[in-house]
Amino acid sequence: MMRLFRHYVSRALVTLLLAELLLFFWSIYFGRVLYVALGGKDTLPPFGGIVPSALVCVVVMCAIMTAMGLYERNFWSGKSDMLLRVGVSFMLGLFVMTNIYYLFPGLYLGRSEFALAFGIAFFGVLLLRFGFFHVSDQDQIKRRVLVLGVGRQAARLEELQDKNVGFQVLGYVQVHEHEYMGIPVSRTLQVTSTLSDLAEDLHIDEIVIAMDDRRKGFPLDEVFECKMQGAIISNFLTFYERETGKIQLDALRPSNMIFSDGFRLALLKRAAKRLFDLAACSLLLVVTWPVMLFAALAVWLESGGRGPILYRQARVGFNERVFEVVKFRSMRVDAEKDGKAVWAGKNDSRITRVGAVLRDTRIDELPQLFNVLRGDMSFVGPRPERPQFVADLRKNIPFYSMRHMVKPGITGWAQICYPYGASEEDAREKLQYDLYYIKNYSFFFDTIILLQTVHTILWGKGAH
Repeated sequence: MMRLFRHYVSRALVTLLLAELLLFFWSIYFGRVLYVALGGKDTLPPFGGIVPSALVCVVVMCAIMTAMGLYERNFWSGKSDMLLRVGVSFMLGLFVMTNIYYLFPGLYLGRSEFALAFGIAFFGVLLLRFGFFHVSDQDQIKRRVLVLGVGRQAARLEELQDKNVGFQVLGYVQVHEHEYMGIPVSRTLQVTSTLSDLAEDLHIDEIVIAMDDRRKGFPLDEVFECKMQGAIISNFLTFYERETGKIQLDALRPSNMIFSDGFRLALLKRAAKRLFDLAACSLLLVVTWPVMLFAALAVWLESGGRGPILYRQARVGFNERVFEVVKFRSMRVDAEKDGKAVWAGKNDSRITRVGAVLRDTRIDELPQLFNVLRGDMSFVGPRPERPQFVADLRKNIPFYSMRHMVKPGITGWAQICYPYGASEEDAREKLQYDLYYIKNYSFFFDTIILLQTVHTILWGKGAH
């Protein structure tokens, strides 16, 4: 993993991205070369003439494939899902590029040339992707990790290894004799001489300190010797954050946040984020007003012209200030007739037929653009919750109030990473993603989240 503008990304996927960007660029040129070779033209146009078209193709396809989640390994499962996303990406790319050529004739490529170029790019991406699958599954290129500790934190790393392709844990070292055993004894390793000798024999790249309680003793000298020999030394929290895109709540301490390099939102960052919100919000309103008009009409017709079109509800925002969020009504008017706040569950019987469509496509969230313009919300941030739920969650979940250090958002890192859920346990899991976002906020990260919200909508995953 590598850190790019404060966000951890897979080094392998960044390499794949760069390879595909080069492929998209050169496919335009080779499409023209192939067209000339097949007799479509007598002479090959100069290379400089295709550069603008090639660069536009690179930007468009990079944005679309990022939006499809193709550069986040956790967003797609298996080869078939990945192939489906590639196919959808190229269909969208064909539509977007066709419209760009129509609006900007100077970038225009002939239909035959463009078809050949797109065909080269498509089959080239398939070859690169299958090559990526083959290479990334090889144990020889994975980071070799040794874990100090056999308790609860170590058990989490053992679970994580099954879902991650970037590293393999060679084994676990029990530091304290009476340490709680969270992993099978067969996965433990014995230090017969020194820790550095064990690391050298196993060709360890990284040692993760995952002891549940370091107060009972810490092998400082041995760990330092491993560091001097070239091994990377990481603590559990940093390693887990880097590999999962979330902060492990059970291992988090106030000192971890105080001494970390994140959790800073200076005035300049806040001003830049506000300008970004206003620009993105205004653009989306221009694009989506026909959709909003159609959605309002559908809600009105389904209720027979009697129920309200918009739904207003109190939510907790920045600095725990309560504001009124606005959405298209997706539930029956009497959804909470007894006045008691109820979690919205999956396949909730209170959701209307039109409401189900609005929720699946996220169209019901569009009126929140006015909340963003008003300054109650941001475009990207933690999901705002109701005051009744916040009061309970604050008591039961540590650090829950930290969500209110930033403005809530229409979309967010937790919304695109975690499937739909409505319980205290779900709130706890989402908080781990929210804390990662707050700690590692950047304009780049906001842009990535906005793009990847598209795949959340198309694949029906994430919060509703």
